[in-house]
Amino acid sequence: MYDSVAVVGATGAVGTLAIRMLQERKFPYKKMKFLASQRSVGKEIMFNGEPIKVELLCPEAFDDVDLVIASTPDDVARDFIPEARKRAKIVVDESGYWRMYPDVPLIIPEVNAEEIRKHKGLVSSPNCSTTQLVVALKPLHDYARVRRVIVSTYQATSGAGLPGNRDLVATSKAWLEGETYRECETEAFPYPIGFNCIPQIGGAKERGYTSEELKLLHETRKILGDSAIQVCPTAVRVPVANCHSESVVVETERKISVEKARELFAAAPGIVLMDDLSKKEYPTPYHCHDTDDVYVGRIREDMTTANSLAFWCVSDNLRKGAATNAVQIAEWIQKNL
Repeated sequence: MYDSVAVVGATGAVGTLAIRMLQERKFPYKKMKFLASQRSVGKEIMFNGEPIKVELLCPEAFDDVDLVIASTPDDVARDFIPEARKRAKIVVDESGYWRMYPDVPLIIPEVNAEEIRKHKGLVSSPNCSTTQLVVALKPLHDYARVRRVIVSTYQATSGAGLPGNRDLVATSKAWLEGETYRECETEAFPYPIGFNCIPQIGGAKERGYTSEELKLLHETRKILGDSAIQVCPTAVRVPVANCHSESVVVETERKISVEKARELFAAAPGIVLMDDLSKKEYPTPYHCHDTDDVYVGRIREDMTTANSLAFWCVSDNLRKGAATNAVQIAEWIQKNL
């Protein structure tokens, strides 16, 4: 058991939620420390009824820390984590910077928790859109081996942080009030997001894909431990405040009937099945906001190939897609290492 815990990025959107998850899930600790940049130093955060002052993120801050839960931009993670690995026993990192390093386990506890044992002082938590996809793929992969995935994501503005949600509010308001919508200033997105969809998340990469789309490819393969899985991703930002949705077509080595897929999904950890089209029962961001599961519905055969299924899944990108997954990793470490 690790007695001393530090949360890095404690005043950010995901860090704040991670702190809330640690309290709600009654994470065991003796000493808790909150770290952030200079502008947040001295702020007080209430934790289990006690005020804790935010301290400066610097190498010396990790000297008395066993377990670190970090939620920072990639460039910050790049700079501070090497020092944190030297001084703390283990770091759980939510940034994208370290995920694909061969010696860094990339973990979803419901999928590959045992890989944590291979850590060398650092464990990564996947991208939010990858997390919900792989949680849903895992039972199908175990039963009939996934060969190919076509996934289109419908990603909430909260995935771009507070500026993303400010863009949603401001540009929606401009549209509704008949203002010069097309000339709205935006913080997070290249175009107004209110009443609009933007088919680009992340920077342009090879072969016409974006960085967000390539995360879905490479992270899925790493987490499932199968480099032969083919993934064709399209990532789209939509005017939804929170919860990512995904339309998925999955081809397996042998046929999985719709009935068997429902059985597999229903039995899998971390999945809630909502699948009755005649009763209008299927997941939406409305149902999934502020929850920790991946919701699956609209399960049906792909009529174009023999061994393919189509389904729809939704998950809270700030909780299971980020903060909760990191806390679940920390819980596993507390119990098993």
